[in-house]
Amino acid sequence: MEFLKRDTQFDFLGKRRLAGMISLALIALGIASLLVRGLNFGIDFSGGTLVEVSYKDSVTVEKVREQLKSARFDDARVQYFGTSRDILIRLPARSVDNNAAISSDIMETLRLPFLETLAESPQGGLQQCVSELRLGLGECSVQMRRVEFVGPQVGGELTEKGGLAMIYALIGILIYVAWRFEWRFALGAVAALVHDVLITISFFSLFGLEFSLPVLAALLAVIGYSLNDTIVVFDRIRENFRKMRKGGAMEVMNSSINQTLRRTILTSMTTLLVVATLLLIGGEVIKGFSTALFIGILVGTYSSIFIASPVVLGLGISREDMLPVKKEEAEVDGLP
Repeated sequence: MEFLKRDTQFDFLGKRRLAGMISLALIALGIASLLVRGLNFGIDFSGGTLVEVSYKDSVTVEKVREQLKSARFDDARVQYFGTSRDILIRLPARSVDNNAAISSDIMETLRLPFLETLAESPQGGLQQCVSELRLGLGECSVQMRRVEFVGPQVGGELTEKGGLAMIYALIGILIYVAWRFEWRFALGAVAALVHDVLITISFFSLFGLEFSLPVLAALLAVIGYSLNDTIVVFDRIRENFRKMRKGGAMEVMNSSINQTLRRTILTSMTTLLVVATLLLIGGEVIKGFSTALFIGILVGTYSSIFIASPVVLGLGISREDMLPVKKEEAEVDGLP
């Protein structure tokens, strides 16, 4: 990676139209998926019951699903939760008649085959198993690890507040960047952030991944990461507009992107290594969070180069817009 040891000379802004077409195609595909398929909301947003159970021995998802169907839990979603002995069961809010008893009904359904088998074994084994069940151990069959319930009203409030959180974050960023740099830079930064959020959400819609509260937190983290990358590039652009006396806006901005490219790539690579570790060995609990971060960091690195700066250039930024107002001129204007 020799190019990381020196400033490159890539014509990034010369490829801005191609990059824009690719981004528009991805966003259009994502919006179409959102309109047709929507998002696979977790119980954090849609409401429902989540039950995590652990078996003494390995069990198949199909077997657990059939047991639940026999007890009229037809819309239960069953999946592995780490190992083949750990099972996660999700029930939509509409399938829950008595939330206080739902976990007990599920556990009785799952433990029934074990009790029937033990009934044919020596009496001592059955008595020991029943004693363990009464104590809440459940080691003889299946053990309940945790239960979560979110009502539909709470889920609706979370959806609304989560959307408002992202909108407020983008408005705050718009104001900050406009104050720190110039209004064209503010629009460029917000355009890149909207681009990152849309593509990340579209990825979850296209592949049917669960959209939960940790995923929303990851999206807010992606906004912060992408903004940091974009601000570094913008800061160098402002500096070069004042230092480089020759060359137009496109040349100055291209030089600035190339000068910060090493920092951008190294930061993204080290961050992606950590996120990839979380994604591969972090387990099911943070899978959605780490997936959103991984996609968001990739897209955020791309947008800070191919979206934010091209938008600023397209809005007609010039050297005069970035030069500070001379103090002498201000004093002369103040004279009678």
